[in-house]
Amino acid sequence: MGAEYVENIGTSIPLELTRLGVEIAPPIARISLHNPPLNVIDIPLMEELSQTLAEIESRPEITVIVLGGEGNTFSAGVDIAAHTPDRVEMMLGKFHSVIRALVSTRKVTVASVQGVCLGGGAELAMVCDLVHTTEDARWGFPEIKLGCYPPVACTALASLVGQKRAAELILTGSTIKGKEAAEIGLATRACPEGKFDALVGESVKQLLELSPAALSIAKKASYAWDSMHFDKGLARAEKIYFEDLMKTEDASEGVRAFIEKRQPKWTGK
Repeated sequence: MGAEYVENIGTSIPLELTRLGVEIAPPIARISLHNPPLNVIDIPLMEELSQTLAEIESRPEITVIVLGGEGNTFSAGVDIAAHTPDRVEMMLGKFHSVIRALVSTRKVTVASVQGVCLGGGAELAMVCDLVHTTEDARWGFPEIKLGCYPPVACTALASLVGQKRAAELILTGSTIKGKEAAEIGLATRACPEGKFDALVGESVKQLLELSPAALSIAKKASYAWDSMHFDKGLARAEKIYFEDLMKTEDASEGVRAFIEKRQPKWTGK
């Protein structure tokens, strides 16, 4: 895929994109992750998402953002190579700026999840307002298997699925299907793949029949309490990640083992 350009109404904007497909058709903005084969979220993709979300936020004619992935998959998560000690702080800063932009946007966000939705990909999806998934999509937070943990999920997952289910997903790194993700509250709705486009389309249609101003204000009111906890919680999770986790030998070993395609040798240090 060549460079994609975000098209503005009446003017052009200087966003040349190689990791995203963006379609602006007010009142809808569609963003599609594009980093085949599994839409891994590397640093260039994070930067393009931040720029694109900032541009969309400035446009009052847009009410709804639909976030999906190209190639019938959402995302396998954040680039493992960016978890090394010399890059991890920059990487998490950029990724969490995207998460914070999705949480704070005045637009209604709709995640469209097919295929793989793991780690940072699942974190991107879970912070959207509405989350639709195919029944067979694979959801999970496998970071613990690398000797790491998912800061966004550690901060917010329990508020969606309850403390015990959140602990199970985070501490075991197990995966679940989209049908179960909807049953436990991680997703809004799940349906068979053949009906998925219709589900997302109907959801967006319902939103567009409502007042954009009322939607924006209702969203702000709905998240007023949670957003305070989220900001503080994510900052705390980041601090623990840098000051505690990244000083362990196991965190470095887990990343190295993944890159070298071997089983990690944990020392507990």
